[in-house]
Amino acid sequence: MKSKDLRNMSVDDLRSKDKELVQELFNLKFQLHTGRLENTSKLSSLKKDIARVKTVLREIKG
Repeated sequence: MKSKDLRNMSVDDLRSKDKELVQELFNLKFQLHTGRLENTSKLSSLKKDIARVKTVLREIKG
């Protein structure tokens, strides 16, 4: 996910994207602890995407 694409989204879309990504992170962590997650690199890329969304939200508010 590119930050350029995120900056073109509305605030409501960014908030819903943030909630969606956090839920997906929860599911991946659950899969990791139950031993079902095969690609562990998804965790770090998902965390970075969440950080990008939150950064853009903060830029808009500030």
